[in-house]
This record gives sequence, C-alpha cells and structure tokens, in this order.
Amino acid sequence: MRKILVVGAGQSGLQLALGLQSHGYEVTLMSNRTADEIRSGRVMSTQCMFHTALQHERDLQLNFWESQAPKIEGLGVSVAAPGSWGEGPAARAIDWVGRLDGYAQSVDQRVKMAGWMETFAQRGGRLVIHGAAVGDLDYFARAYDLVLVSAGKGELVQMFGRDASRSPYTEPQRALAVAYVHGLAPRPEHPDFHAVRCNLVPGVGELFVMPTLTTSGPADILFWEGIPGGPLDVFNGVKDPSEHLSLTLGLMERYTPWEYARATKAELTDAGGTLAGRYAPTVRNPVGRLPGGGLVLGVADVVVANDPITGQGSNSASKCAAAYLASILEHGEKEFDEPWMRQTFDRYWETAQHVTKWTNAMLAPPPEHILNLIGAAGQLQPAADRFANAFNDPADFENFFYEPEKTNAYLASISGA
Repeated sequence: MRKILVVGAGQSGLQLALGLQSHGYEVTLMSNRTADEIRSGRVMSTQCMFHTALQHERDLQLNFWESQAPKIEGLGVSVAAPGSWGEGPAARAIDWVGRLDGYAQSVDQRVKMAGWMETFAQRGGRLVIHGAAVGDLDYFARAYDLVLVSAGKGELVQMFGRDASRSPYTEPQRALAVAYVHGLAPRPEHPDFHAVRCNLVPGVGELFVMPTLTTSGPADILFWEGIPGGPLDVFNGVKDPSEHLSLTLGLMERYTPWEYARATKAELTDAGGTLAGRYAPTVRNPVGRLPGGGLVLGVADVVVANDPITGQGSNSASKCAAAYLASILEHGEKEFDEPWMRQTFDRYWETAQHVTKWTNAMLAPPPEHILNLIGAAGQLQPAADRFANAFNDPADFENFFYEPEKTNAYLASISGA
C-alpha cells in the first residue's frame, strides 16, 4: 500500500485525498483547521463550478450537496455605459444571458471542505490538524512515497519558484471584495432562472453576482473586483462585516443600479460572510525541493494561481486533482521522481494554460474585437451561449476570442453575413 501525504484541505487537496483513498492508498491529510473551525469560520472563496468540474466530483461520489445547491443555468453579461455614472445612476449599454449546456453550482467551501474532511476521517483516513512549515515537511517526507502541497498560501508556496515566462503580471491586477447575502431578489426579467451575472464597469472593475449554497441555506454572493487605486479599491482594512456590506451596496447603487435594485433587502448570511484581499496572478515551478533533498509536488493554486475574474479557481482545482489522480494511478509502484512530477504537472497545464491565457486577457482593457463580440452576443444568442459555455471549457476561446480574424469569422458565420 503506497503512502501519500496531502498538505492543505481545499478543493484540490481534499478531492485528491478522497480519490486516492477510494483506490486503496494510505493517505494522510494535513490541515491547519478542524472541520468545525472551517464551518464556523470566514468564507474562503467565490466558487462557481461548471459542468466538467462538477462531473469530477460526481465520478468520486462527492456531490453531497447537488440536490440542495441552486442550479445555475446561465451566465449573463451586463456592461455599464462608459461615463454614465458621472451624472446619476449608470445605464446598461449591453445586457444579455447565455444558456449553459450543463448547469453550474456553487457550494460555500466552508460547507464542502468541512463535509469532505469529516468524510475522509470517517473512511479511515489519517487527519493531522497542524499548520505545516517547510521543516515539518522535511521531517515527514521520508515516511511517504509522495508529498503533495495544496496549501496555496504561506511559507510552503515559497518552495515553488515563479515561472516568469508564464506570469506576465508582478502585481495584483484587482482588489477583491466578497459578501455572502440573503434577501437578494431575482432579476425581474428572469425570476425563475438562476444565472451568474457578470457586470463590467469599464475602467473601474467588475461586479459578479452568483447564487450559492452556504451554511444557512441558499444565498447569493456579491463580488467586486476593483482596479487597484480606483473607486472600488476601498475595502482594505475594513474589519466590520456590516461596513463591508454597506460599501458593497453603495458601490452597486452607483455603478450597477440594475443589480442594486434587487439588493435593497440584502443582509449578510453570517458574521463570517465577507472577505477582501488581492494577489498577483502567478504560475510557479511545480516541483519544490526540501532542505533534506526530498521533492514535493505542488497542486492547483500553489502552481497556477489565476485572478478570480473568470471564475475558474475551484474549476481548475477540481481539474488538477482529477489529472493528478489519473497520473498517480497510472504510475503504479514506480518511484514518484522529478520527471514524473513534471509530466504530471504538464498534464494539468494542458487545460490550465487556457485558463491562464483567458484570465490574463480579461484583466487587460478589452480590444475592439472583444467589445464587438460582447456587443454582438446581445443580438446573436448562439454567441451568448458559446461565451457562457466557454467558462466550462476555456480552450474554446482559442477558436473565436483572441484573434480579430477568428472573432469576425465566427460572428459572420452565425449572423448570416
């Protein structure tokens, strides 16, 4: 029986630990918090998982909340008319919704990670509640066939050097602010239709609104991404949750009044329902070397950390866990050496590279052909649907998004021009 240590109990670490466990591996999971501490703590993310990532969970029979979480059937894009918020409430220059081929879902990671961690322990997994430092791993590594690091923050990440060729940004490109709320009314034009809403405010930032399942039942996430130094970059140092919500709603009233109109009765789901921060999108070397010479393999956010503007974090984590699980199972009894680690990461990078390219493109001001594409999707439903479904498979953006010639050819093909 092969012994594997997984450090970090997020989407990827837990999915991988549970997957390995189901195949008879002896798995130890290190987490710096207990399941109860996670469940009663602060929200950790704005996860919205699309069909492929959800299917990885179903394949492992880990979709415990599928019947309770809202089924997200579409993805809508609204663009504020440039400059319209100077005089009074902003107006919408663009507003459309694309329909997803397979529904998406969001489950608060406090619910999911706590539940999965308890499942792992109930199934006989060894759970160690301990914050791990490099020195700890140096000690533990000798006792395991493979050590996987999926703790995306803190000292351990420093073992994995930045890959400058794949990391165009050295500074955070957005200031992030999240609030989980009850009491959000549905969009009046689609009262029975759950969709993620992407509201773009040119030169200012983005507001995402997404249905979720949290510790107190169905809810919605209000998520501002502000250009650093701009009018949305006001959450730094805000500790009071009610002040955080008040700022969120005030910005909605000014920049996205169509969303604010349904948020007048919004209240926080709980005292831990807010989050703010920022980080620079970074791709790292996947192999970390311990002081004693041992090697560890980085997982998900440790090796590919994208800005959440494209909603890919938990999707990428699920896809990384699935790719790594397949590589480990195929490797059998052979040594988990450095060439195998690099091949395993390369297998994940085949999908992750498309996420990184798309996300970095969305962080920059959009070129004219992208503005044309987003505008045309308001009149051409196939374009809206294709854009929405590319959130599930970002590789498709290669076919119609980055190059003006491909965008124009695609729009011509569906408009009959």
